[in-house]
Amino acid sequence: MNEHFGTSSEEMAAPLPERKAGTFFRDLLETLALALVLFLIINLLTARVRVDGFSMLPTLDNNQYVLVSRLTPAFNELQRGDIVVFRPPMQPPAPWLEELFGFSTWTRNEDFIKRVIGLPGETVTIADGQVRINDMVLDEPYITESPAYSGSWTVPEGHLFVLGDNRNNSSDSHSWGFVPLKNVLGKAVLVYWPVSAWKILKSDVVLAAPAVEP
Repeated sequence: MNEHFGTSSEEMAAPLPERKAGTFFRDLLETLALALVLFLIINLLTARVRVDGFSMLPTLDNNQYVLVSRLTPAFNELQRGDIVVFRPPMQPPAPWLEELFGFSTWTRNEDFIKRVIGLPGETVTIADGQVRINDMVLDEPYITESPAYSGSWTVPEGHLFVLGDNRNNSSDSHSWGFVPLKNVLGKAVLVYWPVSAWKILKSDVVLAAPAVEP
């Protein structure tokens, strides 16, 4: 017995149901709303910033793109060695939209990216090419060269002392002072562009014991 599988000519000729315009626009609005919610969530949790300049060489190079976590300053204490993005204290407060999204958008103000060296209550001393924290020497294999300047700073509560890894070519706390914690916008966690430069950014500062006098 022969069996025939397929669609009859009557079924093929039947018109497809028309989609109502209201349903189309409702679906479109739902898609746009979902996209907006996802956009807000992603930008409230993270940000993507471009490195402008050479103050963080050799760790970060000019025109590299970095993924920044905005959760770290809010829910976890920053540690020595963290690379942070912040609004420098000599610049005016950001407009509320920039505060919401965390980073400069249309204004001329620029956010800085540096490494946390001194924490609240600590004394940072730079002399003879070394950085000391409360008389403990920092082991810093990531810097371009030893600092050619000197000075001593006691970090007040609610502030950070930050330096660029390219010590002698960086505008940072040694020249303009401390960063209020409220100005920190996020912690840099990885370089994602260019792909060849991809890497996780670690807080690899080590405090070495001071030399013992004989």
